[in-house]
Amino acid sequence: MGQLLVNGIVTGLLLALPALALSLTFSVLRFANYAIGSYLTCGAYLVYVGNVVLGLPLWLAAGGGAVLFSVLAVAIDWLAYRPLRSRSGVTLLVASMGVAIALENAIRFLAGSSPRAYDVAVARPLRLGGIRLNHEQLTILATVVVALAAVWVIFRFTRLGRMMRAVADNPDLAAVRGITRARVVAAVWVLSGILVAIAGVLVGLDANIEPQMGWTYLLPVFTAAILGGIANPMAAVAGALTLGIAEELATLVMPVHYRMIVTFLVMAGLLLLRPWGLFGTRWITK
Repeated sequence: MGQLLVNGIVTGLLLALPALALSLTFSVLRFANYAIGSYLTCGAYLVYVGNVVLGLPLWLAAGGGAVLFSVLAVAIDWLAYRPLRSRSGVTLLVASMGVAIALENAIRFLAGSSPRAYDVAVARPLRLGGIRLNHEQLTILATVVVALAAVWVIFRFTRLGRMMRAVADNPDLAAVRGITRARVVAAVWVLSGILVAIAGVLVGLDANIEPQMGWTYLLPVFTAAILGGIANPMAAVAGALTLGIAEELATLVMPVHYRMIVTFLVMAGLLLLRPWGLFGTRWITK
């Protein structure tokens, strides 16, 4: 049981950063970014180029790849989403589907379909009592905790965080107070791009890097974000951890490869019973 809980926490942490990025963009732009999975894949491949092709240490390649992908995320926003900003969330959702298809096929064209791996040293797992922890799990734990702490500090103690919260709560009132929405939107894409790129590295460490890796995480990421409350970014982290632990504990009563059934059931139940999430508030439409 202890091993399953540890594995569940690690699984939840892998979902936490992309779920946070998804909730962050939804809270400010009011559309669900279907391309979040392809963003994760693209970030993972950018870091792969730095780590394997250019021979950089993984931490340096991850930093450079995250910055490069944040720039790419802003560029995608300007090219695909900004011209449609005044349209409905459904229109932007469809546009994000097109972005996802374009990115996935571009990656497949440039890198091929063969699985790849980062250039990291092989190390023995650690054993604490009856619990086994490999170095990839420890890296995931440390990296996600640091990233979440940094985001929390930005939200709570910086002017940028206050501006993000103001635009998310009431964009018209924020504009009256002199907050430039375009700058906030650009900052949101930069921050979410960095988070998703880091998540791509961690997923690549946990498994392999391949063009479908983001697609595999798409449904769990959306479920985690909705479970926490998709308009409440930090609550998405709690949703991710809850979902990750539930998936791992489900293996006590079902085969491991059927674990995704839990995600489908959670998503269906939320949409039917509590679409605003466990930690969100009911949406009011006037």
